[in-house]
Amino acid sequence: MDFSLLFENLTNPALLYFILGIIAVCLKSDLEIPNNSSKFISLYLLFAIGFKGGQELSHETINSEIIWSMLFGISIAIVIPLYTFFILKRQLNVYDAGAIAAAYGSISAVTFVTAVSYLESHQLALHGYMVAIMALMESPAIIVGLVLISIFNKEKTQKINKIEILRHSFTNGSVLLILGSLVIGFLTSEKDAQGIQPFTNDLFKGFLAIFLLDMGITSGKKLKSFFAHGWFPFAFAFVIPLCNGIVFAWLSGFVTADVSNRFIFAILAASASYIAVPAAMKITVPKANPGLFLPMALAITFPVNITVGMPIYFYIVQHL
Repeated sequence: MDFSLLFENLTNPALLYFILGIIAVCLKSDLEIPNNSSKFISLYLLFAIGFKGGQELSHETINSEIIWSMLFGISIAIVIPLYTFFILKRQLNVYDAGAIAAAYGSISAVTFVTAVSYLESHQLALHGYMVAIMALMESPAIIVGLVLISIFNKEKTQKINKIEILRHSFTNGSVLLILGSLVIGFLTSEKDAQGIQPFTNDLFKGFLAIFLLDMGITSGKKLKSFFAHGWFPFAFAFVIPLCNGIVFAWLSGFVTADVSNRFIFAILAASASYIAVPAAMKITVPKANPGLFLPMALAITFPVNITVGMPIYFYIVQHL
């Protein structure tokens, strides 16, 4: 493996701002990003990546590879929560096992955005339909996690509103914005798109760096109470994403030969949701402990993917 890729990612300004956020918490600094600003930046990143993806998609011709890629993405979102649930259930209760399995079967839009930036740094472009695949992978994992909780819940005191979770899966703000931006980008002419290009392209990396600073601050705060749960959550959050990313980086070669697509599939398989899934579980499975799945996804899996994971997945898709 070319360790220059790892070094390059470790010195990426966006990642360094993430680390700065954690350091700020450790030093008990009053550094923080206001909630309204943080929400705006989140919306901006989803808007920009969706719109750019729609523009790319407008230049694509729907073919068998795109259809198979969509089916492959949905399969990832179903398979990962199925097998991880049984690993988690050996150490955790059924509610936490289902919630964490759903989080790891689902995706992280911010990790996806960071991966797009990583591709661009290597002069590789994202194919627009991968944005649609990312959005399609959000709901199946949530549904699988809830079905597993329903099946293995011996108490039967925790009722799951299946209609509510289906509705929430498709109307969740992050999913709706990125899908809506994808459609708008697809419908917008190239001439009209140039009018907002400075906003969607030129400002992107700067906003990403500020957002990761905020993520670092949030992660640092959640790490304090996380380690009270023992070694298992930490080991799972570190090892399982890397295994998922490596396996699906290799398997993606049977679906597409495109390096960019294979890298994105690896990232989608390796990432864990800390926005849509926690929101869904709060509504439908209140017995699931957010003090477990949020730090696992945000404070461990996210930095592992953007530091160690990305260079490994990139190497695999280039050479295997």
